[in-house]
Amino acid sequence: MFRRMRLKNLNNVMLLMLMLLLLQAAAAKVRHYKWEVEYMYGSPDCIENVVMGINGQFPGPTIRAQAGDTIDVALTNKLSTEGVVIHWHGIRQKETPWADGTASISQCAINPGETFRYRFKVDKPGTYFYHGHYGMQRSAGLYGSLIVEVEDGKREPFHYDGEFDLLLSDWWHQSSHHQEVSLSSKPFRWIGEPQSLLINGRGQFNCSLSSSSTLPKCRFRGNEPCAPQILHVLPNKTYRLRIASSTALASLNLAIQNHTMLVVEADGNYVKPFAVQDIDIYSGESYSVLVTTDQDPSRNYWIAIGIRGRNATTPQALTILNYHPTSASHLPPSPPPVTPLWNDFQRSQSFAQKLYALMGTPAPPATFHRRLVLLNTQNLINGFTKWAINNVSLTLPSTPYLGSIKYKLQNAFDPKSPPESFTAEYDVMKPPVNPNSVTGSGVYMFEMNQVVDVILQNANVLKGRSSEIHPWHLHGHDFWVLGYGEGKFDAKRDEKKLNTKNPVMKNTAVIFPYGWTALRFVADNPGVWAFHCHIEPHLHMGMGVIFAEGVDQVKYIPSEAITCGLTGKMLATTNTTTVH
Repeated sequence: MFRRMRLKNLNNVMLLMLMLLLLQAAAAKVRHYKWEVEYMYGSPDCIENVVMGINGQFPGPTIRAQAGDTIDVALTNKLSTEGVVIHWHGIRQKETPWADGTASISQCAINPGETFRYRFKVDKPGTYFYHGHYGMQRSAGLYGSLIVEVEDGKREPFHYDGEFDLLLSDWWHQSSHHQEVSLSSKPFRWIGEPQSLLINGRGQFNCSLSSSSTLPKCRFRGNEPCAPQILHVLPNKTYRLRIASSTALASLNLAIQNHTMLVVEADGNYVKPFAVQDIDIYSGESYSVLVTTDQDPSRNYWIAIGIRGRNATTPQALTILNYHPTSASHLPPSPPPVTPLWNDFQRSQSFAQKLYALMGTPAPPATFHRRLVLLNTQNLINGFTKWAINNVSLTLPSTPYLGSIKYKLQNAFDPKSPPESFTAEYDVMKPPVNPNSVTGSGVYMFEMNQVVDVILQNANVLKGRSSEIHPWHLHGHDFWVLGYGEGKFDAKRDEKKLNTKNPVMKNTAVIFPYGWTALRFVADNPGVWAFHCHIEPHLHMGMGVIFAEGVDQVKYIPSEAITCGLTGKMLATTNTTTVH
């Protein structure tokens, strides 16, 4: 009898364990997508042009998932003459570094007619997006939103009644191919400022919604592809605005007329809430803000987006916060909010310095094991204008780093590690004494779980007196933003200014003109990861570095990720479809 009872209890335990496993499996879903990337005609700013689309859509389809879900995208390249990859911006790609979507780094470019399967877990809720990471395909319009909600049974640390997604971008009438040739020409030809700013792929060129603008007034029926997407709201409700910037160049400022915004999330990490009247957002960043519709419901209000950090002539992008039951056709009676002065960098810094981690966010390690000081400079290589880091302008190899390091292939990239700092004599406040630089494809190799500090150091450009804003994005990790400073970083003077108590965690951070930004991260994600300026022309001109850690611990690389270069030759000799 006792034996029967023990067996019965054992069966009950096993049944309970099976039910728990089934519940977990039911909670976490695999979300399947079939995408085709191709060029198409579109009118993003009311002028017909060629754009890159996915399944005939521009911007690409929005992915919505829950934390813990697996995303499975079968991506077919329908372009006739060029490769393509998709980077899932802000997704850490734990155990799937080959799915990061970086050509020549994590994978080979997907050739015309080929299909590549991205399969990865979204392990953390937040506001993310995806975009092309081959050539300048982000400038061509290859991007879309990726929203990860909390899993069932969990709640956000704030309440809201509804939400909107705002994917911001900039738009040129010259093609991305035209821009690439200009940036690679001698003499150098700058691409100029964008013709338009887009909200969810919609903007207006040579006209404005606002009668207060110097441009002619736009007239829309509402069904035009460039007509603004109106945000329809109910009075006395709280809405979450998920804002992400996929701009190729522009730093932006967003304001909602007569409304205060409460910032609650940055790059997929909760922050200590703080109220603002407007928000600066740089390329590669994402934020969530809460807006309460507590204004006069008998009128509508402008949402205005303008350029910061550059002296641009690009007009604001506008749309309307439409209060029910007021008609959306009733334009706000007063002019839109004015974008702050483009060169008011103190204002920009004051916003960045208000970002602190929400209580309960992991604090950074108290000390670091290794420090890189990365000097951002504009240089010349054989008369061509480039960007360089510690006097090395990044050139990507023909064999993806992930495969060549995993399989210890020789002569795939520069074996020498790039410089970890720059000379003490360099004056960041003046043009370089020696403007010449070199190209390189070396890698910073980290030990697993090594704590790494990165000091991003800004400097004067090649000629004249100017220093540009650079938003830097790290793949595969979040980092702690320990602090900002002006001039050249001095460890003895500036280390005591760093915040190691409650710094915000992000995946993209800006360096301000003539300043420095201090970051800290843990090298705990086996793979090879890009770290680069998120301004598309700057990356195209060499403004990036490569990090690698624990590549020997990468368990699996699908063969289709490494069919080019030396890894392609290796596969041809082994005749295998799965590589471990």
